Amino acid sequence: MMKAHTNFKKSPRHRRHTKGGAISNGVSNKGNSLLKMLIKAKEASFKLSGFSTETKNNALVVLARALLVNKDFILEENLKDIKNAGKRGIALNLLDRLKLNEKRLNEMADSLNEVSKLEDPVGKIISQVRRPNGLLIKRVRVPIGVILIIYEARPNVTSDCIGLTLKSGNVSILRGGSEAINSNRAIFKVLRDAAKKAGLPEHTFNLVPVTDRSAVSFLLKQAEYIDLAIPRGGESLIREVAKQARIPVIKHYKGICAVYVDDEADLNMAESIVFNAKVQRPGVCNAMETLLVHQDAAIRFLPGMAKKFKEANVEIRGCPLTYKILKGAIKKAVAGDWTTEFLDLIAAVRVVKNIDEAIEHINTYGSHHSDTIVTDDLEAAGKFLREVDSAAVFHNASTRFTDGQQFGLGAEIGISTDKIHARGPMGLEELCSYKYQVYGNGQIRQ
Repeated sequence: MMKAHTNFKKSPRHRRHTKGGAISNGVSNKGNSLLKMLIKAKEASFKLSGFSTETKNNALVVLARALLVNKDFILEENLKDIKNAGKRGIALNLLDRLKLNEKRLNEMADSLNEVSKLEDPVGKIISQVRRPNGLLIKRVRVPIGVILIIYEARPNVTSDCIGLTLKSGNVSILRGGSEAINSNRAIFKVLRDAAKKAGLPEHTFNLVPVTDRSAVSFLLKQAEYIDLAIPRGGESLIREVAKQARIPVIKHYKGICAVYVDDEADLNMAESIVFNAKVQRPGVCNAMETLLVHQDAAIRFLPGMAKKFKEANVEIRGCPLTYKILKGAIKKAVAGDWTTEFLDLIAAVRVVKNIDEAIEHINTYGSHHSDTIVTDDLEAAGKFLREVDSAAVFHNASTRFTDGQQFGLGAEIGISTDKIHARGPMGLEELCSYKYQVYGNGQIRQ
């Protein structure tokens, strides 16, 4: 097996890409550099897949410590990105995603340590069966291989992805956005140096050194070297990745999350959940964008909720009945508000006749991400959880809990609204595939 790994670069199909220093699809020298990185990443993936859990866990602890030891350097580089973003007039919600501070660096280190304590999915037997002919067939989790992760203005994603791909035995290719280039380079340098000391293969994780789109276009076509792409960011980025990719893509386009307040809801609880889902961190994909209220609860609930929203500078865009109940003190909703991911202190509010209309609204206008029902009626709660077609559905809890760490998965590499392979927060198991291991004692097929 190791001999095959050693000869990887010499196999005919890979040699044709590098012969004479050119690339078959005509990409420039930058493409040559990226291709060399991919070849080394593929080699590293074979080595990493056989690493012991202890080795990976120890490495994660070393990486976590390195973040804290080098926090001043990382924060200095992050400040460069913040200043550049300010000059470009970047939106406040994006600035919040971009900014690092000591608390967030501690959280990044804690995430790596937490991942080190999680059960290693690699090698786990999913199922096994003994066939009548004596064959023992096991289905076993294995790493996917080389994973390309494309993300935008959140530098903490760099360390989160490195931690999860490392623990799951995968090699990562990281391509962050131009807004966070200094932060990403700093985090990568710190973790790369720590990885060497921990004895990991040199190309266990890799950072694409350029931010222009041509590099992404090139990488998305390298099906021989990259096994999966995971885009994290705005809808336009994700759609463009899905359009260009010749490799599998796991994605979610946007987070249009809803909270439905039922007529049997505890309204104090509902107010707390709605406020948290909208206000606690409005610029993230699991924040509430749409509030649905049962018509029998609307008059009792909406005035108090509107007052609390007003105190938090939340703009309400309401349906005609909401507008009437709140005596015109809000904006009128337009059709596009029900399909908009505001990522801001804006909430679209609609009064619905019953739970069926709430479910229909969510399945029609939502993004199949995260949705909540607030009710004391267990039958209504069960109906909502069964019939709402989203990756995560909640009863009496904020949508803000759709998060790998909150779900006990450690960090997450993204939230998928796809239905094949992975759905919801993508933790370690979602970063694995499986293979069949078959044990015999001389069986032949007749």
